[in-house]
Amino acid sequence: MAWMECVRAVPGAAFRVVCFPHAGGTAAFFRHWASPGGRFEVYAVRYPGRAERAAEPCATEVRGLAAGVAPAVAALADRPVALFGHSMGAWAAFETALLLERDGVPLSHLFVSGASAPPARPAPAGLETASPDELAATLVRLGGTDPALLEDPGLLDRYFPYIRADLLMASRYAADPADRVGCPVTGVLGDADPVTGPGQAAGWSHRTTGGFRQLTFPGGHFYLADDPPLALVDAELAASPLTPL
Repeated sequence: MAWMECVRAVPGAAFRVVCFPHAGGTAAFFRHWASPGGRFEVYAVRYPGRAERAAEPCATEVRGLAAGVAPAVAALADRPVALFGHSMGAWAAFETALLLERDGVPLSHLFVSGASAPPARPAPAGLETASPDELAATLVRLGGTDPALLEDPGLLDRYFPYIRADLLMASRYAADPADRVGCPVTGVLGDADPVTGPGQAAGWSHRTTGGFRQLTFPGGHFYLADDPPLALVDAELAASPLTPL
């Protein structure tokens, strides 16, 4: 399906986990989650405007992105489904979760990684107004971006439009203060994340009626690039009330 890439297929899997990439990210960011074994399958969301969907326009609103993804997630819900979003992807996962729950699709869990709680108002201008060189340098400093981006103008020309589009989309996003999901939420951070601190992430506790806890892993904003938190996800799903008997 256009919106999904199956990263890890597990025959008879107890759960499916749908992963939302960061701003400027692609489904390929989660391909290293394909280690064999485990109780859950992994799917990664393919955002429009890049990779396999390069001919399509980029999403311009987080809620619009969620509206596109939600039916594809619902199609996977013949087994319990959890969502995992990193950075901006956490906001997209949250909005997708709201839509699914309103449509009667239960979720076992929402994992929000490297992300502050959904903002109440749009952000002031930031990276989305930076020059291509400034943006590339910042992304490389954060980690998760190939330093070759700084050296190859062709790469920069290829990636810059959708990176900037995603950052603009994130800057425009403001959540409804009343919106809460019913599933449990786990916040995950790198202990040296320069973008999101524990206090900013703790606000997710006000975005769920299903319980919240926050955990840290060694690393920066892209702590999960080298060591995906598969064991954490597995443990949280094992405790889910939707665990199949």
